[in-house]
Amino acid sequence: MNFILVDFSKFKENLLPLTYFRPVSGILSGIMTLKEKWEFFLNQSCSYLTEPYLQEKYPVQYEDENIYINPVFFPNKNLIKIIQNLKKGEKLIAQNKTIAIHAGESSLQELENTDFKEINYEYVVDGIFSLPDIFKKNSQQIISDFNLLFHKQNPLNLLSKTNTIIGKEPIFLNSGAQVEASIFNSQEGPIYIGKNVKILEGSMLRGPLAILDDSVIKMGAKIYGGTSIGKSCKVGGEIKEVVFFGNSNKGHDGYLGDSVIGEWCNLGADTNNSNLKNNYSNVKLWNYSQKDFVDTGIQFCGLIMGDHSKSGISTMFNTGTVVGVNSNIFGSGFQPKYIPSFQWGGEKKFVDYKFEKAMEVAQAVMGRRNIKFDEIEKRLFIKVYNKVQNIEKNIK
Repeated sequence: MNFILVDFSKFKENLLPLTYFRPVSGILSGIMTLKEKWEFFLNQSCSYLTEPYLQEKYPVQYEDENIYINPVFFPNKNLIKIIQNLKKGEKLIAQNKTIAIHAGESSLQELENTDFKEINYEYVVDGIFSLPDIFKKNSQQIISDFNLLFHKQNPLNLLSKTNTIIGKEPIFLNSGAQVEASIFNSQEGPIYIGKNVKILEGSMLRGPLAILDDSVIKMGAKIYGGTSIGKSCKVGGEIKEVVFFGNSNKGHDGYLGDSVIGEWCNLGADTNNSNLKNNYSNVKLWNYSQKDFVDTGIQFCGLIMGDHSKSGISTMFNTGTVVGVNSNIFGSGFQPKYIPSFQWGGEKKFVDYKFEKAMEVAQAVMGRRNIKFDEIEKRLFIKVYNKVQNIEKNIK
């Protein structure tokens, strides 16, 4: 059977700005992206059915019969079995949400507007349904992914004697990792250290924690459980329950908590965020589909930052701040709780970030990681800019 991961419109829009530059299935949760989780359980690769502007970089592959999967859900063995047994023309639903559809070659619009025979999945299925879900559910996803990926491997600790170890949960070091003179506490969950990771001396790390390939933990970093650091990131300072997508930096002191940082972001020295309101009330977060602030139902919520955005030194982000893609933020004082995409400035004044300059910076930043800003990437950048103008028009 051919499996396709589908960006159903309301789910993708609800996860903006993190889904401007990627399909929903590209979101990191735990040790794996949502796509990697589904491919692990299905034991085969999946393609993407997403919005047209993303389709060149993330292509779809059709066959005569296909199973279209909503990747926001966390897969499990029982769910996979039900999905694989769907008959053509059937749609699996749970909690009034589409999980999977068995159909022939179909467009996104056809999948969303066709009446299929509904099969109700009788169990509750968890997943990433909102931006806060990414960091709120990250601890459990680290534990779940760790058990899936490494339960058959020898969990014996391979850390050198220069390190201090607390707790009995496993600590897994992949090949090429360099770790010295640091403290590891696995009492509340496992710690995964990817290939060629460098953890510099004096770092203090608590599980559940995932540090993916080629990342660097700066000297004296304090990293609490529930944190995932994507590939090729550099992080330091104090971090609690944060998910970093790949190739982003927070290299210096400053606090970041209950947050999600997209790809190609950089937080300047002493950038801090608030994750709790002074009156301890629920945090409201900007929602792109409703074009308004929406009650998250939780007390702890920090910063959501879209791809290619950056902050200058000593930037202060308010509780529950959403920053779009390609914005450059600086200056003293608390920043607005919603900063649209392609903006340049600080709490007193923002102006439009010139598109040519933004693309020039993106090209330079990617070049530092030896990733070529090729024609496909350039076309995607232009398409995202146009998409932003359509979605964020008149809400600055």
